[in-house]
Amino acid sequence: MNRQIVIFFLIIIGLTGAVLDALAQQRPVQSLYMFDLLLVNPAYAGRDVQVSATAINRNQWVNFEGAPKTSTLSVHSSFFSNIVGVGLLVTNDNIGIHNDFSAYGIYSYRLRLARNHYLSTGVQGGFNNLVSDFDLLNNKSPDANLSGTNTVIKPNVGVGFYYTFKDLYAGISAPYLINNEVIDLENVTTTVKQRRYYYIMGGYSYDVSPVVRVKPNALIRMQEGSALSIDLNTNVFLYQVVGLGLSYRSVEGFVAMFELKFTDNFHFGYAYDITTSDIRKYSNGSHEFMLNYRFKIRKAHEGVPCPTYFK
Repeated sequence: MNRQIVIFFLIIIGLTGAVLDALAQQRPVQSLYMFDLLLVNPAYAGRDVQVSATAINRNQWVNFEGAPKTSTLSVHSSFFSNIVGVGLLVTNDNIGIHNDFSAYGIYSYRLRLARNHYLSTGVQGGFNNLVSDFDLLNNKSPDANLSGTNTVIKPNVGVGFYYTFKDLYAGISAPYLINNEVIDLENVTTTVKQRRYYYIMGGYSYDVSPVVRVKPNALIRMQEGSALSIDLNTNVFLYQVVGLGLSYRSVEGFVAMFELKFTDNFHFGYAYDITTSDIRKYSNGSHEFMLNYRFKIRKAHEGVPCPTYFK
């Protein structure tokens, strides 16, 4: 076990060095992302083997006017003896006057490198539909250039790599590679563009007793021209039924997490973000809810072992 932990940290350090020149501001990332890694890496598609559908709703910075509200729905499954994964990721993100709806199809291919060593490569493609309603602005001096509705539909593509060795995983991804121009108003020289960003992730799970399983994991978010963001998380699972977790997020603060398995098919998750930055003066933190449902397709998944939800 100690050797595998060392390997895990060496992988994280190596991946960090490979892209350290890119600086980051994260796009919306749910606090419960570790239970739905398809949100950050297309190469994860199919890694749950059976069909896995996850809905997450996040209400960030409660009581803060114009604060982000994000909803995601992901569905993915493996096929052809767990070699191919396909998935769909739909997101609706609302921040102030801006509403960003996106839909992406995902494909992954799993390659066996050696015994218990696997590398998955994933690609995704789709579009973002950004609608900005400038009439919602409270302008004391109305500006004709900042009125009406601006709608932009832009395609995008992404790529990811996901490595597993027994109970250890590590990955790197760039889900949106195209730096699209998303707001361009007439008679205004400044435009708003998306910036390419990267995720580095890793985790390891192990049993400390017959009833207790521990899973430390980490996520590094990097976006061109912005500051680095890091999540360090530890989850403890009891009797494969209840999960409790604590996360540290740089700049933002801490996250408390709760997981509950109702049945082998149906799971519930909740996270509460405890903000430690100056925004805590105006907000009561952030709430996030998750529902996950899994089921097998007899012909596609027969004879293929499925990982447990808390693994």
